[in-house]
Amino acid sequence: MRLIYFKSVTVLLLIFNLFGCESVEEKEDATDITFVDSLLKEMTVDEKIGQMTQVDRQFLNDISDISKYGFGSLLSGGGSTPKINEPKAWAEMYDLYQREALQSRLKIPLLYGIDAVHGHNNVIGATIFPHNIGLGATRDAKIVEAVAKATALEIAATGIDWDFAPCLTVPNDYRWGRTYEGFSEDTELVTELGNAAILGYQSSNINNPNSVLACAKHFIGDGGTSFGTGLNGKIDRGNLALSEEELRKKHLPPFKKAVESGVATFMAAYNTWNDLKCHANKYLLTNILKEELGFKGFVVSDWAAIEEIPGDYKADIITSINAGIDMVMVPGAVKFGNESYEKFMKLFKKSIEDGSIPMTRVNDAVKRILLIKKKAGLFDRPFSDQQLLSHIGSQKHREIAREAVRKSMVLLKNNNNLLPLPKNGKKIIVAGRGANNIGMQSGGWTISWQGEMGNKTEGTSVLDAIISAVDPGTSVQFSEDGKDAQGDVAVVVIGEEPYAEMEGDREDLSLDKKDLEVIKTLKNKNIPVVVVLFSGRPMIITDQIEQWDSFVAAWLPGTEGQGISDVL
Repeated sequence: MRLIYFKSVTVLLLIFNLFGCESVEEKEDATDITFVDSLLKEMTVDEKIGQMTQVDRQFLNDISDISKYGFGSLLSGGGSTPKINEPKAWAEMYDLYQREALQSRLKIPLLYGIDAVHGHNNVIGATIFPHNIGLGATRDAKIVEAVAKATALEIAATGIDWDFAPCLTVPNDYRWGRTYEGFSEDTELVTELGNAAILGYQSSNINNPNSVLACAKHFIGDGGTSFGTGLNGKIDRGNLALSEEELRKKHLPPFKKAVESGVATFMAAYNTWNDLKCHANKYLLTNILKEELGFKGFVVSDWAAIEEIPGDYKADIITSINAGIDMVMVPGAVKFGNESYEKFMKLFKKSIEDGSIPMTRVNDAVKRILLIKKKAGLFDRPFSDQQLLSHIGSQKHREIAREAVRKSMVLLKNNNNLLPLPKNGKKIIVAGRGANNIGMQSGGWTISWQGEMGNKTEGTSVLDAIISAVDPGTSVQFSEDGKDAQGDVAVVVIGEEPYAEMEGDREDLSLDKKDLEVIKTLKNKNIPVVVVLFSGRPMIITDQIEQWDSFVAAWLPGTEGQGISDVL
């Protein structure tokens, strides 16, 4: 009888759930929607425009403008840091801006965004993980999720709510300066690892105080543009000449999966698709993304990107907003500098008043933005939790980074089983520009937009990692050019200097002649050479690899050089 009773109850519960009961999630959604609808009714046109405006802190004329104009979001672009670049200063800066936002009439909190694309990479002392090209080489979704989760916690510790990551590009031309931002040229792998990253950043609930909002970028096709169609006659921000069928097959799947996984935001791409800017393409942003794929979050433009739409600035605003851009990042910054947001907001309002931008489109955009803020808990927890600051650069996170580095190494040659090197008994020479250079080891988007050579942030170089790894009796000699070095084996660390975006577009993917000279110097002494290459893309090594004894592609591994010494 008891068994029959339980079965009856189960059936009744199933019927009740199917026909008469909302899930907890549905109730929460309904509550959030009611809250946002009520708030939306109270808002003036100016306040709605404010919510659709995102200002880079470096273009903020006065902190009071945050409450005066009711900005929906601020961001720190690459290198846009507090005066003292350390974790606590970031949290205090965030709280300062948030307090000002809460002085506005409706007390709507800010979203604060940042490009934390391989760790909280603007912050000195944060853990810098491998760039996506290295994570792609691991082919390990679990480590990608762990990296994103650790990154999210370090971001959240500084109060910041929103990470402009992951990049879901599918790079096809290695001459592109953003190749390293992509996981792979394989669409299926990008889809898998991109999904893992989103889960790591956002966790299962974007209201988690230890997580951040993710951003699927850049929608769509920036990895497939043709050389010669981009900026300065190169490739970045160029034209994707592809049929819709090919676009859907090659570039859409990672974004489709991102929507299914509940990613909070999308960022539009700079490039054109068949000569129409993605920021101006209603078919892509509205018909496909929002209607066909069912994306419920909001779409942000890229940095000053709407200015690249052909036409005058008012036309750029009208075209991009009507196409489906919900929030405009640093509007007018290139054209108007520190007057940018005032001009943008005035022209935006005129476009509403003259009917060029329907109020229904504005309300849709603002509702999307407010819903994400509500779901993320910003109305309940607007300030940073500085108790989390101890997680920034923590040993636990550095161990995750070390594992990711170790798994990302690609051994392409190993004559006479030169690797692994014994920990004792040999005299090891460590040479090359990259051997003691955290900046080169980490690449672009490290502390500054372009990154820089040198040891500006905390980490372990390849040199220090090898010294730590060998037994006390083993001699390790550092010689950057190799000229005065003598030993049993040499580890030569070469590669590209840091770059980002269009600054990394290169027609020639050959190795640096200075790097090759170091290798030649050591080979002329009959010293076996292990070459370690730091690069944001595959490089041409066809004519050189024959002379090398071992070769390891290390990509852009970040601050944890021990992951390299673990392999060597």
